[in-house]
Amino acid sequence: MKNILIILILFCGTVQAQKLKSAGMWMNNDEFKGQPMVFGEDEAMQTVLASIEAYNSGDVEKELSFYAKEMQDKSGNALREWHAQTSSLKMTPWVMIPVKIKGDERTQVLTWSIEEREWNNGSKQKQNLMEVFVVNNDGKISDFVQWSRNYPTNEFGLSLGGKFFGKTKSDYTGRKLVFSNRGETEKIEQLIEAYNALDSNKCKSFFAENSVLETADGSSITFTDEMWDSIFDNFSSVEWTPYSIVPLKIYNTDPASGVTVTAREIRNMKDGTVWDKEMVEQFYFNVEGKITRVVQFERNVSK
Repeated sequence: MKNILIILILFCGTVQAQKLKSAGMWMNNDEFKGQPMVFGEDEAMQTVLASIEAYNSGDVEKELSFYAKEMQDKSGNALREWHAQTSSLKMTPWVMIPVKIKGDERTQVLTWSIEEREWNNGSKQKQNLMEVFVVNNDGKISDFVQWSRNYPTNEFGLSLGGKFFGKTKSDYTGRKLVFSNRGETEKIEQLIEAYNALDSNKCKSFFAENSVLETADGSSITFTDEMWDSIFDNFSSVEWTPYSIVPLKIYNTDPASGVTVTAREIRNMKDGTVWDKEMVEQFYFNVEGKITRVVQFERNVSK
C-alpha cells in the first residue's frame, strides 16, 4: 500500500509537471543553480534499464559498455571486483523518472528499486535503493550516486542490533546496541602501543582520574598517580596483541560507551617469569572520552 501511494503521488506530480512544462529548482552551487527541472528523454531511461539487465546477469563487460569512458576508467575495476565477490544480484526498479536541468544536455534518471544480493560466501542482503544515473549527450552513463536503506531482516549491516540487559533491571534493559564512533578504537590502539612501550605517562593520559580496574581474580584496583608511576617496575617487556576491538553503546543514551577488547598479553618479568594469557577486557569511556573503568576476564593460552 505504501508503494502504491508513492506511485500515485509521483503520477500526480508528473501530470502537474506536464501542465507546467517545468517544475522544481536545481539548487547546487554551479552554473545551473536556480534553473527548473524538465522531463528528460525515455532513451536515457532505456540505457539505464539495459545496464541494470547486464548487472543482474553478472555480465560486467556488457554493463560497462553503457558507461562513458571516464566512468569505465574510474569504476571499472571496482565493478569487476564487486561481481567477482557476488554470486547473485537482482535489482528490481519500481519507479524511474528521467529529468533534466533546464539548459543542461544531460538526463538524470531517478531510480527507486529493491536489490537482493548474495555473496560467494553465502551472506545475503536486501536493500531499498534511490539512485541517480546521469546519462550524457552520447547516451552513456557518465555519473552515478546512490542512497540505500537496509531491510530489518538483513543478516548484516543494520544500524541497531543485539540487546542490553544489565546486571539489574533499569530503563535501559531490553534496548538495542549501536556501534560508537567517538575515537574509542583509535584510543585503544594508541593505549596498546604505549603499554607495549612501557610508557606509563602515555597510558595514564587515556584514563580519567581515579579510574578503576576490576581484575580477573575479583579484586578492584584504583589507578592512582602512585600506581601509574610504578606500574611497569617489575616488567622487562610486554606484548599486548589485540584480536578485536568492538566499541558499543546503548541506543538512545548519552555518548558514554563500552569497548570490548579481545587480545593476548605476554608479560616478561624481571625475575624471569612469563605471564601469558588470552584476555577479554571491557573499557568504559565516559562522555569526555576518558576510560573510567576496566573489567578483565582471562584464560590460559591453549597449548
